[in-house]
Amino acid sequence: MGTYLNPGNSGFAEMLKSDYVDKTGLISIINSTIGTKRKLTCISRPRRFGKSYAAQMLCAYYDKTCDSHELFSKYAISKDKSYADNLNKYDVIYLDMTNLLGKTPPQKLVGFIQEKLIGEIQKSYEKVNTDGTLDEVLVNTAECTGNKFIMIIDEWDAPIRETPEIEEYYLKFLRMLFKSSGTTSKIFAAAYMTGILPIKKDGSQSAISDFEEYSVLEPGDYAGFVGFTEEEVKRICEEKDKDFAKMKLWYDGYTVGEKHSIYNPYSVMHAAGSGKFRSYWKKTSSAETLMTYIDMDQEDLQDTIARLIAGESVVVDTDSFQNDVETFTCKDDVLTLLTHLGYLTYEEEPDSYDDDTVVGLVRIPNEEVRSEFDKILRKAKHKSLIELVRRSDRLLKDTLEGKSDAVAKAIADVHDSEYAPTYYSNEQSLRYVVKMAYISCVDQYAKVEELPSGHGIADVVFLPKRRSTLPAMIVELKWNKDAEGAIKQIKDRDYPKILNNYGGRIVLIGINYDEDTKAHECLIEEYNK
Repeated sequence: MGTYLNPGNSGFAEMLKSDYVDKTGLISIINSTIGTKRKLTCISRPRRFGKSYAAQMLCAYYDKTCDSHELFSKYAISKDKSYADNLNKYDVIYLDMTNLLGKTPPQKLVGFIQEKLIGEIQKSYEKVNTDGTLDEVLVNTAECTGNKFIMIIDEWDAPIRETPEIEEYYLKFLRMLFKSSGTTSKIFAAAYMTGILPIKKDGSQSAISDFEEYSVLEPGDYAGFVGFTEEEVKRICEEKDKDFAKMKLWYDGYTVGEKHSIYNPYSVMHAAGSGKFRSYWKKTSSAETLMTYIDMDQEDLQDTIARLIAGESVVVDTDSFQNDVETFTCKDDVLTLLTHLGYLTYEEEPDSYDDDTVVGLVRIPNEEVRSEFDKILRKAKHKSLIELVRRSDRLLKDTLEGKSDAVAKAIADVHDSEYAPTYYSNEQSLRYVVKMAYISCVDQYAKVEELPSGHGIADVVFLPKRRSTLPAMIVELKWNKDAEGAIKQIKDRDYPKILNNYGGRIVLIGINYDEDTKAHECLIEEYNK
């Protein structure tokens, strides 16, 4: 067994010794592409979504130098009709691009790969003519052995993300292997690439156009095989005796194609193992890049980020994104990148005005990712975000001091700003303005909308985060009524009941908007338990 040629099954065997969620159904899809025009597959997902686990699994299944029957015998693939036909039947080339970048300067990467692969082929197949370029050597090997290759490239886009200046050189190498239909078909039975980004665009087309691509935007049949499904997370919680509701709050929220609850496996398994529900993103390098993109000088970007932090979904056009980390022509390109990185989740919705047009909506998926946005809100350098946070801090102070008139004016100011919805015409739009006005609360409060409590549903409840000395706040909204009626409803319907186990102070806030007078009214009371 080699490092890059036929690496064996030890990686997958090691995975099975810990908690393993059966994703072997992925193999049957790859099997169906072998020897067809669809044999080149590229899967792109955010970090920590299990892509590398899948790559190790595929190595173990296809590598002809090992026997993996026992490893797969109790998993779903063993019952598939294609199982025995392809199990341990191929020469496998496995390249972990992140690992390779740690072994050689980026400018020498391609030469290093060719040298190592040709060297391992020489050791494994002495009769093969290894003079020539890598693609020529691979053709000679396949013809000599009568056996085509399965190629697996993990983190294929790492060289482009980490060293953009070698992009052209690196893509030329991939084109050599995968752009020539004649040569490619002689070498490969199938190829499987994983990455964070889809394949770089060359103009409006993919730079390696023969690949079938499956991203978080268009995952196809692979939606449930990268990341954990809700059913899988429920089983993990049952086995580990963990609170599924908390797991869902913290790590659910990704929509991937028709799958509306996909979880980040890395975070789920850490929470299941430690029992601590928190953000594990700080352990990934992608978390360090968020501030860079938030502070980009793209029109309306900071306003859009504020809306996302406030809990709204925003429309995005993903078509212009060039699938790299340097080319940004508009805010939509930044939002699309944040989606591929896992900071946002994307969902298509048919445009009601045109059946042929698809509107994409992005939002912050869950509490884990929201906490990362919360951390950077006060660090943002853009003037609009700085001013928004300053106003919000003042609003919170006025609220806790019971300054009703000042609170009403602050909410009116947000209503009159660029953050207000286009149509300010109902209680829902008032709620949006209130959430935006209190945006700086995110680092001190957990905000819950439409919280069932007592004999009704509270519009917005702000719960102090652990160790905070601030009071809880219950907000009730009214439209064309009065703030006094809002406070009365909170009391009559016993909304504070949900906070029975909360030992701190509770502040009641009633807000009303009058369409005729265009005036906001506020009433603030401290709740007496």
